[in-house]
Amino acid sequence: MKKTVRSPGSATIINAIATGFGSAFGIGLDIECDAKSTSDSITCSNDVGADTTLMELCARKVFNHYNIDDNDFGISLKTKSTLPMASGLSSSSASSNAIVKATSLIIAEEFDLKPLDDLEIVNMAIDASLEAGVTITGSFDDATASYFGGVVVTDNKNREFIIRERMEDHSILVYMPNYYSKSGDSDVNRMKLLAPLVKEAFDMACNKEYFKALTLNGLLYSATLGFDSTIAIDALSAGAIASGLSGTGSSFVAIVDDDSIDEVKESWDKYEGNVIETQVDNEGCCLL
Repeated sequence: MKKTVRSPGSATIINAIATGFGSAFGIGLDIECDAKSTSDSITCSNDVGADTTLMELCARKVFNHYNIDDNDFGISLKTKSTLPMASGLSSSSASSNAIVKATSLIIAEEFDLKPLDDLEIVNMAIDASLEAGVTITGSFDDATASYFGGVVVTDNKNREFIIRERMEDHSILVYMPNYYSKSGDSDVNRMKLLAPLVKEAFDMACNKEYFKALTLNGLLYSATLGFDSTIAIDALSAGAIASGLSGTGSSFVAIVDDDSIDEVKESWDKYEGNVIETQVDNEGCCLL
Protein backbone atom coordinates (compact mmCIF):
# COMPACT_ATOMS: atom_id res chain seq x y z
CA MET A 1 0.00 0.00 0.00
CA LYS A 2 1.28 3.47 -0.90
CA LYS A 3 0.26 7.03 -0.06
CA THR A 4 1.80 10.36 -1.04
CA VAL A 5 1.02 13.43 1.06
CA ARG A 6 2.10 16.96 0.29
CA SER A 7 2.39 19.73 2.92
CA PRO A 8 3.46 23.33 2.21
CA GLY A 9 5.79 25.49 4.21
CA SER A 10 4.72 28.78 5.75
CA ALA A 11 6.06 32.31 6.15
CA THR A 12 5.94 34.34 9.33
CA ILE A 13 3.64 37.25 10.00
CA ILE A 14 4.22 37.24 13.79
CA ASN A 15 6.96 35.15 15.40
CA ALA A 16 5.42 33.66 18.57
CA ILE A 17 8.62 33.32 20.59
CA ALA A 18 8.38 36.75 22.24
CA THR A 19 4.75 36.54 23.37
CA GLY A 20 3.37 33.05 22.76
CA PHE A 21 1.00 34.42 20.10
CA GLY A 22 1.81 34.04 16.41
CA SER A 23 0.64 34.33 12.83
CA ALA A 24 1.73 32.72 9.57
CA PHE A 25 0.52 31.92 6.06
CA GLY A 26 1.03 29.02 3.69
CA ILE A 27 3.47 29.29 0.79
CA GLY A 28 3.87 27.26 -2.39
CA LEU A 29 7.14 25.54 -1.45
CA ASP A 30 6.47 22.12 0.05
CA ILE A 31 7.51 18.71 1.28
CA GLU A 32 6.10 15.50 -0.18
CA CYS A 33 6.10 12.28 1.81
CA ASP A 34 5.93 8.96 -0.01
CA ALA A 35 4.75 6.29 2.45
CA LYS A 36 4.66 2.55 1.77
CA SER A 37 3.62 -0.29 4.06
CA THR A 38 6.23 -2.97 4.78
CA SER A 39 6.35 -6.20 6.75
CA ASP A 40 8.07 -4.67 9.78
CA SER A 41 10.00 -1.66 11.20
CA ILE A 42 9.94 2.08 10.51
CA THR A 43 12.48 3.31 7.96
CA CYS A 44 13.00 6.95 7.00
CA SER A 45 14.98 8.84 4.39
CA ASN A 46 14.94 12.25 2.71
CA ASP A 47 16.39 13.92 -0.35
CA VAL A 48 18.43 16.51 1.56
CA GLY A 49 20.46 14.18 3.76
CA ALA A 50 18.97 15.61 6.95
CA ASP A 51 18.78 13.77 10.26
CA THR A 52 15.74 11.49 10.33
CA THR A 53 15.03 11.66 14.09
CA LEU A 54 11.96 13.88 13.63
CA MET A 55 10.61 11.67 10.85
CA GLU A 56 10.95 8.58 13.04
CA LEU A 57 9.33 10.32 16.04
CA CYS A 58 6.34 11.34 13.93
CA ALA A 59 5.78 7.80 12.65
CA ARG A 60 6.35 6.28 16.10
CA LYS A 61 3.69 8.52 17.66
CA VAL A 62 1.14 7.37 15.09
CA PHE A 63 2.04 3.72 15.67
CA ASN A 64 1.66 4.24 19.43
CA HIS A 65 -1.69 5.99 18.97
CA TYR A 66 -3.05 2.93 17.17
CA ASN A 67 -1.16 0.49 19.43
CA ILE A 68 0.61 -1.00 16.42
CA ASP A 69 3.84 -2.95 17.01
CA ASP A 70 6.41 -2.26 14.30
CA ASN A 71 7.70 -5.81 14.71
CA ASP A 72 4.46 -6.95 13.09
CA PHE A 73 3.87 -4.12 10.61
CA GLY A 74 6.14 -1.49 9.15
CA ILE A 75 6.30 1.62 7.03
CA SER A 76 8.86 3.14 4.71
CA LEU A 77 8.87 6.94 4.60
CA LYS A 78 10.69 9.06 2.04
CA THR A 79 10.43 12.83 1.74
CA LYS A 80 11.43 15.19 -1.03
CA SER A 81 11.40 18.94 -0.67
CA THR A 82 11.27 22.21 -2.58
CA LEU A 83 11.35 23.90 0.83
CA PRO A 84 14.78 25.08 2.10
CA MET A 85 15.73 23.49 5.42
CA ALA A 86 16.51 25.51 8.58
CA SER A 87 15.48 28.76 6.92
CA GLY A 88 12.47 29.97 8.90
CA LEU A 89 9.95 28.61 6.37
CA SER A 90 8.47 25.84 8.56
CA SER A 91 10.23 22.89 6.96
CA SER A 92 9.93 20.92 10.23
CA SER A 93 6.19 21.59 10.47
CA ALA A 94 5.62 20.68 6.83
CA SER A 95 7.60 17.46 7.17
CA SER A 96 5.88 16.47 10.42
CA ASN A 97 2.40 17.17 9.05
CA ALA A 98 3.02 15.15 5.90
CA ILE A 99 4.55 12.19 7.74
CA VAL A 100 1.87 11.98 10.46
CA LYS A 101 -0.94 12.23 7.90
CA ALA A 102 0.60 9.67 5.54
CA THR A 103 1.34 7.20 8.35
CA SER A 104 -2.18 7.58 9.73
CA LEU A 105 -3.75 6.95 6.33
CA ILE A 106 -1.64 3.83 5.75
CA ILE A 107 -2.39 2.31 9.17
CA ALA A 108 -6.08 3.23 9.11
CA GLU A 109 -6.57 1.60 5.71
CA GLU A 110 -4.47 -1.46 6.54
CA PHE A 111 -6.26 -2.22 9.81
CA ASP A 112 -9.71 -0.76 9.00
CA LEU A 113 -9.34 2.00 11.62
CA LYS A 114 -10.38 5.64 11.72
CA PRO A 115 -7.74 8.04 10.33
CA LEU A 116 -6.57 10.84 12.58
CA ASP A 117 -8.58 14.04 12.16
CA ASP A 118 -6.94 17.31 11.12
CA LEU A 119 -6.18 18.71 14.57
CA GLU A 120 -5.06 15.31 15.87
CA ILE A 121 -2.52 15.26 13.04
CA VAL A 122 -1.35 18.81 13.76
CA ASN A 123 -1.03 18.24 17.51
CA MET A 124 0.80 14.94 17.09
CA ALA A 125 3.19 16.61 14.62
CA ILE A 126 3.80 19.47 17.09
CA ASP A 127 4.45 17.03 19.95
CA ALA A 128 7.03 15.25 17.81
CA SER A 129 8.71 18.56 16.86
CA LEU A 130 8.89 19.62 20.51
CA GLU A 131 10.36 16.26 21.49
CA ALA A 132 12.94 16.53 18.70
CA GLY A 133 13.88 20.06 19.85
CA VAL A 134 13.30 21.69 16.45
CA THR A 135 10.79 24.26 17.78
CA ILE A 136 10.68 26.58 20.77
CA THR A 137 6.98 27.45 21.05
CA GLY A 138 5.52 24.33 19.46
CA SER A 139 4.84 26.39 16.34
CA PHE A 140 1.06 25.97 16.33
CA ASP A 141 0.96 28.96 13.96
CA ASP A 142 3.47 27.45 11.52
CA ALA A 143 2.00 23.96 11.79
CA THR A 144 -1.57 25.08 11.12
CA ALA A 145 -0.64 27.48 8.29
CA SER A 146 1.19 24.53 6.73
CA TYR A 147 -1.62 22.05 7.33
CA PHE A 148 -4.65 24.18 6.46
CA GLY A 149 -3.05 26.72 4.10
CA GLY A 150 -4.16 30.34 4.10
CA VAL A 151 -3.45 32.64 7.04
CA VAL A 152 -3.73 31.88 10.74
CA VAL A 153 -3.46 33.97 13.90
CA THR A 154 -2.97 31.76 16.92
CA ASP A 155 -2.54 31.35 20.65
CA ASN A 156 0.41 28.97 20.56
CA LYS A 157 0.45 28.21 24.29
CA ASN A 158 -3.11 26.89 24.23
CA ARG A 159 -3.00 25.72 20.60
CA GLU A 160 -6.07 27.73 19.67
CA PHE A 161 -7.08 29.73 16.59
CA ILE A 162 -7.84 33.43 16.82
CA ILE A 163 -8.22 33.79 13.03
CA ARG A 164 -8.10 31.17 10.29
CA GLU A 165 -9.00 32.26 6.78
CA ARG A 166 -8.01 32.29 3.14
CA MET A 167 -5.04 34.54 2.31
CA GLU A 168 -5.17 37.00 -0.57
CA ASP A 169 -3.46 35.53 -3.62
CA HIS A 170 -0.08 37.19 -4.08
CA SER A 171 3.31 36.32 -5.47
CA ILE A 172 5.94 35.67 -2.81
CA LEU A 173 9.68 36.18 -3.13
CA VAL A 174 12.02 34.42 -0.71
CA TYR A 175 15.60 35.60 -0.27
CA MET A 176 17.82 32.74 0.91
CA PRO A 177 21.31 33.69 2.11
CA ASN A 178 24.14 31.17 1.98
CA TYR A 179 23.74 30.05 5.60
CA TYR A 180 21.15 28.45 7.85
CA SER A 181 19.61 29.30 11.22
CA LYS A 182 17.98 26.58 13.34
CA SER A 183 15.12 27.96 15.43
CA GLY A 184 15.90 25.57 18.28
CA ASP A 185 19.30 27.25 18.69
CA SER A 186 17.96 30.82 19.03
CA ASP A 187 18.36 33.03 22.14
CA VAL A 188 14.87 32.97 23.66
CA ASN A 189 15.57 35.49 26.42
CA ARG A 190 16.87 38.02 23.93
CA MET A 191 13.76 37.65 21.78
CA LYS A 192 11.42 37.98 24.77
CA LEU A 193 12.80 41.49 25.34
CA LEU A 194 10.75 42.39 22.27
CA ALA A 195 7.43 41.35 23.79
CA PRO A 196 5.82 44.83 24.15
CA LEU A 197 6.69 45.79 20.56
CA VAL A 198 5.77 42.43 19.08
CA LYS A 199 2.43 42.76 20.89
CA GLU A 200 1.81 45.90 18.80
CA ALA A 201 2.51 43.95 15.62
CA PHE A 202 0.29 41.11 16.84
CA ASP A 203 -2.60 43.53 17.39
CA MET A 204 -2.23 44.51 13.72
CA ALA A 205 -2.51 40.85 12.73
CA CYS A 206 -5.62 40.45 14.90
CA ASN A 207 -7.10 43.40 12.97
CA LYS A 208 -6.18 41.59 9.73
CA GLU A 209 -3.50 44.16 8.87
CA TYR A 210 -1.25 41.26 7.93
CA PHE A 211 1.16 43.15 5.69
CA LYS A 212 1.94 45.84 8.27
CA ALA A 213 2.30 43.18 10.95
CA LEU A 214 4.70 41.10 8.85
CA THR A 215 6.96 44.06 8.11
CA LEU A 216 7.07 45.33 11.72
CA ASN A 217 7.64 41.84 13.15
CA GLY A 218 10.42 41.20 10.63
CA LEU A 219 12.23 44.42 11.46
CA LEU A 220 12.01 43.76 15.21
CA TYR A 221 13.34 40.22 15.03
CA SER A 222 16.02 41.14 12.49
CA ALA A 223 17.42 43.71 14.91
CA THR A 224 17.33 41.31 17.83
CA LEU A 225 18.80 38.30 16.04
CA GLY A 226 21.46 40.23 14.14
CA PHE A 227 20.08 39.93 10.61
CA ASP A 228 20.42 42.76 8.10
CA SER A 229 17.07 44.58 8.07
CA THR A 230 18.07 46.51 4.94
CA ILE A 231 17.21 43.34 3.00
CA ALA A 232 13.54 43.94 3.85
CA ILE A 233 13.80 47.70 3.43
CA ASP A 234 15.32 47.30 -0.03
CA ALA A 235 12.38 45.11 -1.03
CA LEU A 236 9.89 47.68 0.26
CA SER A 237 11.72 50.44 -1.58
CA ALA A 238 11.48 48.39 -4.79
CA GLY A 239 7.71 48.08 -4.47
CA ALA A 240 7.04 45.09 -2.18
CA ILE A 241 3.74 45.24 -0.28
CA ALA A 242 5.43 43.76 2.81
CA SER A 243 8.79 42.24 3.65
CA GLY A 244 10.51 40.81 6.68
CA LEU A 245 12.49 38.04 8.33
CA SER A 246 10.63 34.71 8.43
CA GLY A 247 10.79 32.75 11.67
CA THR A 248 14.19 33.13 13.27
CA GLY A 249 15.82 33.38 9.84
CA SER A 250 17.73 33.06 7.76
CA SER A 251 15.23 33.72 4.98
CA PHE A 252 13.45 36.98 4.20
CA VAL A 253 10.09 37.03 2.44
CA ALA A 254 8.50 39.74 0.34
CA ILE A 255 4.86 39.89 -0.69
CA VAL A 256 4.69 41.45 -4.13
CA ASP A 257 2.32 42.40 -6.92
CA ASP A 258 3.21 40.84 -10.25
CA ASP A 259 4.34 44.18 -11.69
CA SER A 260 6.99 44.63 -8.98
CA ILE A 261 8.54 41.14 -8.99
CA ASP A 262 11.50 42.05 -11.18
CA GLU A 263 12.25 45.25 -9.26
CA VAL A 264 12.28 43.45 -5.91
CA LYS A 265 14.45 40.66 -7.30
CA GLU A 266 16.88 43.26 -8.63
CA SER A 267 17.01 44.98 -5.23
CA TRP A 268 18.30 41.71 -3.75
CA ASP A 269 20.91 41.07 -6.44
CA LYS A 270 23.67 42.62 -4.33
CA TYR A 271 23.22 40.07 -1.54
CA GLU A 272 24.91 36.67 -1.62
CA GLY A 273 22.42 33.86 -1.89
CA ASN A 274 19.47 33.15 -4.13
CA VAL A 275 15.88 34.27 -4.62
CA ILE A 276 12.99 31.83 -4.92
CA GLU A 277 9.71 32.84 -6.51
CA THR A 278 6.52 31.20 -5.21
CA GLN A 279 3.00 32.17 -4.18
CA VAL A 280 0.52 32.07 -1.32
CA ASP A 281 -0.78 28.56 -0.64
CA ASN A 282 -4.42 28.24 0.39
CA GLU A 283 -4.69 24.46 -0.10
CA GLY A 284 -2.60 23.10 2.74
CA CYS A 285 -1.72 19.49 3.47
CA CYS A 286 -3.34 17.04 1.07
CA LEU A 287 -3.22 13.53 -0.32
CA LEU A 288 -1.79 13.43 -3.85
